[in-house]
Amino acid sequence: MAKKLIKVMDTSFRDGFQSVYGARVFVDDFIPALQSAVAAGIKHFEVAGGARFQSPIFYCNENAFETMDKIRAAVGPDINLQSLARGVNVVGLDSQPRGIINLHAKMFKKHGITTVRNFDALNDVNNLIYSGQCIKDNGLKHEVTITMMELPIGCTGAHDVDFYEKVLRNILDAGIPFDSLAFKDASGTSSPRKVYETIKRTREILGEDIHIRFHSHETAGTGLAAYLAALDGGADGIDLSMKPVSGGTAQPDIVSMWHALKGTEYDLGIDIEKILETEEVFKDCMKDYFLPPEALAVNPMIIQSPLPGGALTANTQMLRDNGIMDKYPEIVAAMKEVVEKGGFGTSVTPVSQFYFQQAFNNVMFGKWKKIAEGYGKMVLGYFGKTPCEPDSEVVKLASEQLKLQPTTECVVDINDKDPNKGIEAARKMLKEAGLEETEENIFIAAACKEKGILFLEGKGTIGVRKCEEKAEASETSSNSYTVTINGKKYAVALEGEKATVNGKLYDFSIKTGIEAKQAVGGEGTPVKAALPGTVLKVLVEEGDSIEEGDVLAVVEAMKMETEIKSPVGGTVQSVEIEVGNHVQTGQILVTVA
Repeated sequence: MAKKLIKVMDTSFRDGFQSVYGARVFVDDFIPALQSAVAAGIKHFEVAGGARFQSPIFYCNENAFETMDKIRAAVGPDINLQSLARGVNVVGLDSQPRGIINLHAKMFKKHGITTVRNFDALNDVNNLIYSGQCIKDNGLKHEVTITMMELPIGCTGAHDVDFYEKVLRNILDAGIPFDSLAFKDASGTSSPRKVYETIKRTREILGEDIHIRFHSHETAGTGLAAYLAALDGGADGIDLSMKPVSGGTAQPDIVSMWHALKGTEYDLGIDIEKILETEEVFKDCMKDYFLPPEALAVNPMIIQSPLPGGALTANTQMLRDNGIMDKYPEIVAAMKEVVEKGGFGTSVTPVSQFYFQQAFNNVMFGKWKKIAEGYGKMVLGYFGKTPCEPDSEVVKLASEQLKLQPTTECVVDINDKDPNKGIEAARKMLKEAGLEETEENIFIAAACKEKGILFLEGKGTIGVRKCEEKAEASETSSNSYTVTINGKKYAVALEGEKATVNGKLYDFSIKTGIEAKQAVGGEGTPVKAALPGTVLKVLVEEGDSIEEGDVLAVVEAMKMETEIKSPVGGTVQSVEIEVGNHVQTGQILVTVA
């Protein structure tokens, strides 16, 4: 009897990277492994979107569109390259108006993508209608997606088989065009039996011709069992990864899955010897990267506080960057209440990040003392309708703190009216920075905001963690050097407390981090950082007259922008920070006299 051929998408080079390295990987480092995987016979890869759009820009100082071009050139024209989109949020944490949603599909098609997996974390089908149509209109294949998870222990109200059937029927009733359907469990918490029953019922509704794919993670230790259940329920395809980015917070390993299917009616259609060879190539490519210990660990606590693999390491990397990794266990424990009171949106980006940000705030500032903007907007309806009604007291706090009223208006309609969003707003940002108004730059400005502008201005930074920094310096004069970092050469000239790097002058007398200079002498009120972060905006200068409550600066931490407000009125005596500086808790930012 012929076995059923199961179609495999290799997620190593997108979800694997996000789940293990927080998506902080240089494109040239993994191209040999990608080419080896193609030579081994794999024809379908997830390589773009999700955090692999922002992270190259934020942490690798690489243009995400250029990385996509390199990947397409490396694999040739016939390989199915897939990206991940978040409905009306496309590839960011913030939702977008129609113009940017359509530009997303246009640019990803232009830069080599074949298929877009498109999901909404709230399973609000209204957020998939326009985004799905744009994907199809721009010549891409559309994989419409239903997001899954298990509710925290003791919770009820959504995320059961009936709930997923309702979402599916809403997709069909809305007439959204799609080429395949995926179930995406980013936290890996769905019980195998629920996966089986959900896909079995979906197959009965859709018939035999629609391709159904299942995606999960091994974070809770049940990923492989869930994959077997999905196949028994009628799934046609599954997502798998390769060492060193498989297992733990990532997808099950392709070799492990092949082994688990021995003696069954299913066949992955792979040459296992070539896959094993490719894994060795891949491990060699990644040998210098720091492997977070939590990335490959099974963590049963995730069943109680569903945190996706992709968000887990992205957040722990940020905690490490800010020197507060010791807070991680408390933050994860705090997620249960945040999920329960937030209306049970699926713990997948951007909602997983909202959950983590709110749990972070509850730990750092006290329970519900500071509502994270994304979380607050979610419970107020600005990202769509949550599966269940959020806690009324949390909604009230969000409304008071964010100064927003709850809404049921369609998300894209809200955003179309927002002058701070959209193509024209992005053009304005580019013009003010003196940057070229290409469609790629417009999208980067819209999706990455101030950090995208800094990158385009040539002020991007490197935040990639490697075990040993590959740096070689050769002295060319008493104060001039050629420095090679990750294959890129920099001409560095030092003079006093100034440095010229590739022709650009930097003054490093302005210290950052724990060495930051303190306030100058004289009477004044110091305004200090409440938590570590990166300075995105400085809105005052020495000598400015300000009122109590005026915003002095904006600091970003854990993907949250925090306004630094003056506690008093007066005159700005000193400004101790510049855009791009990294600040620590308690560091003086501005002094007001």
